[in-house]
Amino acid sequence: MRRLIAICLGLWLGLTATASAEKRPTTLADMFAFQRVADPQISPDGKLVAYQVGTVDLVGNKTTTNLWLAATDGKTPPRRLTTSSKRDAHPRWSPDGTKIVFESNRTGDNTQLWVIDITGGEARQLTTLSTGASNGIWSPDGKFVAFSSAVYPEFSEKPFAESDKLNKQKIEEAEKGPVKAKVFSHLFYRHWDEYVEDKRQHLFVVPAAGGEPKDVTPGDRDAYPTSTTFSVGDDFTFSPDSSHLVYTAVPDRNEAWSTNYDLCRVPVAGGKAETITKGNLAADGSPRFSPDGKKLAWRAQRTAGYEADKWDILVADCALDGSVKGEPKNVTKTKDVAVSEFVWLKDGKTLLFATDDAGGTTIWETHVDDPQVQEFAKGGQITALSVDSEGSRLAFQEAAMNHPPKVVVTGTARGSERPLQKFDPNETLLAQLETPRPESVSVPVEGDVNMQMWILKPPGFDPAKKWPVAFLVHGGPQGAWEDGWSYRWNPTLWAAQGYVVVLPNPRGSTGFGQKFVDEISGDWGGKCYRDLVAGLDYVEKLPYVDKDRIASAGASFGGYMMDWFAVNDIAKRFKCLISHCSVWNFESMWGTTDELWFDEWEHQGLPWDKPEEYAKFSPHKKAGNLGKYKTPMLVIQNDLDFRCPIGQGHELFSALQRQHVPSRFINFPDEGHWVLKPKNSEYWHKEVFAWLKKYCPPGAK
Repeated sequence: MRRLIAICLGLWLGLTATASAEKRPTTLADMFAFQRVADPQISPDGKLVAYQVGTVDLVGNKTTTNLWLAATDGKTPPRRLTTSSKRDAHPRWSPDGTKIVFESNRTGDNTQLWVIDITGGEARQLTTLSTGASNGIWSPDGKFVAFSSAVYPEFSEKPFAESDKLNKQKIEEAEKGPVKAKVFSHLFYRHWDEYVEDKRQHLFVVPAAGGEPKDVTPGDRDAYPTSTTFSVGDDFTFSPDSSHLVYTAVPDRNEAWSTNYDLCRVPVAGGKAETITKGNLAADGSPRFSPDGKKLAWRAQRTAGYEADKWDILVADCALDGSVKGEPKNVTKTKDVAVSEFVWLKDGKTLLFATDDAGGTTIWETHVDDPQVQEFAKGGQITALSVDSEGSRLAFQEAAMNHPPKVVVTGTARGSERPLQKFDPNETLLAQLETPRPESVSVPVEGDVNMQMWILKPPGFDPAKKWPVAFLVHGGPQGAWEDGWSYRWNPTLWAAQGYVVVLPNPRGSTGFGQKFVDEISGDWGGKCYRDLVAGLDYVEKLPYVDKDRIASAGASFGGYMMDWFAVNDIAKRFKCLISHCSVWNFESMWGTTDELWFDEWEHQGLPWDKPEEYAKFSPHKKAGNLGKYKTPMLVIQNDLDFRCPIGQGHELFSALQRQHVPSRFINFPDEGHWVLKPKNSEYWHKEVFAWLKKYCPPGAK
């Protein structure tokens, strides 16, 4: 069995912070001062790692992102590779390791592809599409770059110059014309936070030396996932001989209510696409060829219509042109974990993959010939796995609840104890801050199982005193509070306000087995709610908790739970509630949200076929209880949130105001499900913390 990377990542993250006279609590200003590290990619020879670093300009209300390079032996300091004043992102190495292709909006609003030599100098613009270009990757022979672009499908069969001109004309007419009407002919016409109208995500191939791109997936179908649910890293790849693309295609029919994502294969020179995974009616995606080109691996689910089904890795034999031979083999079926990202090692038989695991991340190892899953390493929140061409070094991004993301590089050789290398631009700032580590507790809940729950104590915590509590419910609902970092809902920042922050992982949370995930479906106000009540009971009994000062907050599903709390007896136990982008009315939610498969699975059918299921746990059906309990509520709902549309907040706020419940409604017309613009984020945090302070004063007594 593989010897674990001995310096345990969890320990390496750091022990519980010790307060000192020099250290201080984290402030909101610190959140914008942190450098935002993302998307590390190790070079083919394993000697360098490229990654992006974002810097927030709060005054200018923007984030500038540049690319950096670091030597994986740690002997020389990292250096900045690009100096854009806008956004340089998604670095991908050329096969010979001499160049990087990346996406940038440095010349305008559109994102285009650029190529830069790693020795420095000026980047060369590779694309100039009127519709932009993103997600560039190299062909194995280094001669081509493939990328995605959202185009109007009616022009996609025409020669590139003509189709690009027609796309540009249509875009400009819409922007400059006096009529701003939007016309839709199918779902999705909007997704997450933007109107996609009738555009389609197509894949293009362009010579790496420059030239005219070719649309290799023309027609009225997306060749790139429009839903982040089915995407982990790059969603298309070249065949080993560079002759074809294998990609994750959106369902060709009923895309708004089907999860039948498929792998398709198309010639780089153009031609008819074939479906590789037509036998599976659930989701397939994330194709990855083995280093020797003899096998193709991908992620797959088995339950049609269920986006939170267990993800496994399937492996099939293939030819160098990417054509699949024989039936695929499930190499993760022996382990009750859901695969997120994965990479091949050099032998073409071993895969490493990451999963949510009990509030953290575990990297596992499995083998094609002997699919007995073994633990490789544990950490906090691990993403963006990449390996060098020899499979000897692994790079990834890691974060913890008290530490924003950093780049980590480690060895993969059996029996080795290679020292970890880390590249962390936030070390100096973090050294000034008191950032306590969370405590993990286990709460008995119904069904003879336990619920994992994080408790994060504030800086300067004194157990002899009584502290208020911020009880936070995560979104999803198939998600989890991980020992990770967020710039939107950051437990460390909440704790620094003077609260004990409690982060429960009730039924539906990922990383605790598929049965635990499944048990929330159709039962949002049932077991999950009772798990949360059990968590609250546990918290109120803690000797340092002031049970008369407990507030609760959540977003998305967490926002739904705030609404459900508000109309049930538990409302009396909270001094105030904060509901961000919530679901208040299941009946109106179905017809106004973007991804219909979600509601149809959760309620076991359509609203006119299963009206009782849509009504059962819908908070609006108990709206009269808002006036009964009168728990003050802050409501936040945004115009560009097409997942939990603005009307949900309107309905909730009307019900609160009509019953004279202390309430406040904040609307960001230029934000979606999340509040991302720096100034908006600053305003959001100030409003949220002011609401807490008003009804649930911070600090010890």
